[in-house]
Amino acid sequence: MLLENALALVREVPDFPDQGVLFRDLTPLLADGEAFRAVVDALGQGIPADVTTVVALEARGFLFGAALAALRGYGVVPVRKPGKLPAVADRVTYDLEYGSATFELPENALRPGERVVIVDDVLATGGTVEAAVGLVERAGASVAAVAVVLEIGALGGRGRLGAVNLTALLGV
Repeated sequence: MLLENALALVREVPDFPDQGVLFRDLTPLLADGEAFRAVVDALGQGIPADVTTVVALEARGFLFGAALAALRGYGVVPVRKPGKLPAVADRVTYDLEYGSATFELPENALRPGERVVIVDDVLATGGTVEAAVGLVERAGASVAAVAVVLEIGALGGRGRLGAVNLTALLGV
């Protein structure tokens, strides 16, 4: 399946989760095996050769990140919401469009000097990815790239990430 056809499966849901918000639902894309494969293949394009690990962000980033890691033979490190990990190396609280959230990095999951790609479903305000970049860097690893399926450009997330190598498959 062509990437363009796969991305056309993203459904727009008006007034969710709040009045006036246009939600982009990736579920139809995920439910179509060929579309999902096309998106995962595309997320892997342009990743530097020295990357060994995907850092996948809860929750939908797990789906895309784990699939990419399996396809490429990378390890995968899940960055989780609080209370989900038995051993936590670091945590960060960050701002979202509608409040704040906290991420935790598993203990002993990243090695100093390791190069990673951060994978998530959507880049909106950039707070989620910015928080993950901080966790990775404080662990002594470095972010070689960030890959997302969808970027909501009007929310300015790209601007918060500085010189990070960012790939977004669909911009709205």
